[in-house]
Amino acid sequence: MGPLDGIKVIEFSALGPGPFCGMILADLGAEVIVIDRIETAGQKSKTDIASRGKKSIAIDLKKKESINLIKDIVKEADVVIEGLRPGKMEKLGLGPDDFFKVNTKLIYGRMTGWGQFGSLSSDPGHDINYIALTGALSSIGTKNTAPLPPLNLVGDFGGGGMVLAMGICAALVEVAKSGNGQIIDSAMTDGSALLMSMMYGFYSAGIWNDHRESNLLDGAAHFYGCYECKDNKFVSIGSIEPQFYKELIKRLEVDEETFKDQMDRSKWPELKKILEIKFKEKTREEWCEIMEGGDVCFAPVLSLEESINYKHNKDRETFVNIDGVTQPAPAPRFSNTPGKIKHPPVRKGENTREILKSIGKEDLVQELVESKIISEG
Repeated sequence: MGPLDGIKVIEFSALGPGPFCGMILADLGAEVIVIDRIETAGQKSKTDIASRGKKSIAIDLKKKESINLIKDIVKEADVVIEGLRPGKMEKLGLGPDDFFKVNTKLIYGRMTGWGQFGSLSSDPGHDINYIALTGALSSIGTKNTAPLPPLNLVGDFGGGGMVLAMGICAALVEVAKSGNGQIIDSAMTDGSALLMSMMYGFYSAGIWNDHRESNLLDGAAHFYGCYECKDNKFVSIGSIEPQFYKELIKRLEVDEETFKDQMDRSKWPELKKILEIKFKEKTREEWCEIMEGGDVCFAPVLSLEESINYKHNKDRETFVNIDGVTQPAPAPRFSNTPGKIKHPPVRKGENTREILKSIGKEDLVQELVESKIISEG
């Protein structure tokens, strides 16, 4: 019974940020119905985590009868999520104006890389391309190597799906006040630029160098970064504030006089080399025993498997096991209306009959199946 209980979301099948957005909304209590392509009916993957907690109806979008059927479904919905290139949904007869005719309160969320307009809006692309245009990619990595792609976290999931989920929640508040639906143009270029707000603020203030590994938070500072240990594992240090830095120096047992000028950037390369040698003297576990439990801002760098089994994550149940698949639990946490994973991913088309029954079309199921307009998977 999460905070979005009672909200109905229609998600058009896609990859990456759109389904991730839908997963967030489903975790928070929304009923999320995925419009899957009829050719995928019957397919199922319990490791497709972004499909958890959702229902599925398989429809042939190329047939006119399907369009009318989808409009009947959308008529009772609060939100639509789609991730096709600009203009594609309109060509199918499934654009915002088509749906607003049957549902004026609808929130129509559009998830793209470049946005609905702009000189690149119709071009193909992926996460790495979108964050390349916003300064995010050029800021990550070491100065003597190519920029390092931060997985597809910044464009797809942070600047894409997460921003769209936030936009949908905001639009739900607004429609409750005005009664009017609206379109959300969620572009990964916009979202990844938004995530760089602090860095652009620092740059404008003259305290951020526009070169990799030259700043406080990009690996240049000796007190903010990762160090390899004796066992070839790594630890992370984030001792920015003076009191944390002082504790770091104390626990490292290095010369305080050498390390006294923390913010003297000219000394950072030299001090970093000293710490690289120092951390290689002990294993990661030994450093954990020395650093943990104190005001250092320290954590071991864990692999996926190690993260699942780490004590703090187990204490908070950060990861849960659903149908044999270990995965991140819903977030954030609510005191009165906690989110939950309703069920593992279903077979594509599994809920077709149930969904059509909910709009009074159950008596047409057999006819629609025989006409290959829908499939029950």
